[in-house]
Amino acid sequence: MRSFWKVTSIILMIILVFFIVDVGRYFFYPRVGSLKKSCPEKTAFMKYREKTWRNEGTNKKITRIWVPLSRISPYAMKAVIIAEDDKFWSHEGFDFEAMQKALKKDIQKKKIKAGGSTISQQLAKNLYLSPSKSPIRKIKEAILTWRMENNLNKRRIMELYMNVAEWGDGIFGIEAAARKYYGKSAASLGPREGAALASILPNPIRYQPNSTSKYVAYRSNRIYEIMVRRGIVLPEYEEVISEPDESGQEANLQDETAHSEDADQMETDATHEEKESVQEGQKINPDLPDPVNKSNP
Repeated sequence: MRSFWKVTSIILMIILVFFIVDVGRYFFYPRVGSLKKSCPEKTAFMKYREKTWRNEGTNKKITRIWVPLSRISPYAMKAVIIAEDDKFWSHEGFDFEAMQKALKKDIQKKKIKAGGSTISQQLAKNLYLSPSKSPIRKIKEAILTWRMENNLNKRRIMELYMNVAEWGDGIFGIEAAARKYYGKSAASLGPREGAALASILPNPIRYQPNSTSKYVAYRSNRIYEIMVRRGIVLPEYEEVISEPDESGQEANLQDETAHSEDADQMETDATHEEKESVQEGQKINPDLPDPVNKSNP
């Protein structure tokens, strides 16, 4: 019996050491500081998709096109923030209120849905980790999120996220998504298109922004309503500017210069936006904050 407990103690010690080494290395590796200037070649999520395809014997390829933040429609960026992490500009990587709500729902449903993740947390997972919902992976994600928030500014985190987020099976980044679903650049996306793209982020494999899904229609409409209520979108202006001009060509929503200027102002004005969090992480949940009966900041 004494020998048994000795062997058990040794095994437990080995497991503990492995756990400390496995988790502790994320305090030093990978070098998240390099993301200040360099762009990731291939993320962990991209490699995960490729591995899945190989196992299925499917001949698919990753589609991605990197673009700077100034060439992404402000409508699309704001829609993503509303849908995924409404406190993005003010928190330091973690939205504890959203995490508490997600945990409460998990306890009620007796299932681990891993909701409440911020954009920073999702970026850490997409770049370096797997879709696993294990507690150990969440600890690693938290360490990486803390490091990114201390090494990168919010604009860079947003730029990285918009370029590595998954918008379909093998479709990574807002530029590839815009071309795939709408045949246009990310800079040319309108508010409705931005809202539709943001609405599928919880499950981009199951949903498409231009589908007839009731879930996508409902969620994208709610995101759009919030954008209108906050003054991000002016419906009357959209109607006028979308009318054909004298030459019969439709006017663009905004030229690229306007997009760039608005994108540069995002970090400044976003902190004043209303805190109507609709963050549900990677969990599918069509419930969005009710834009009615709340004052606009």
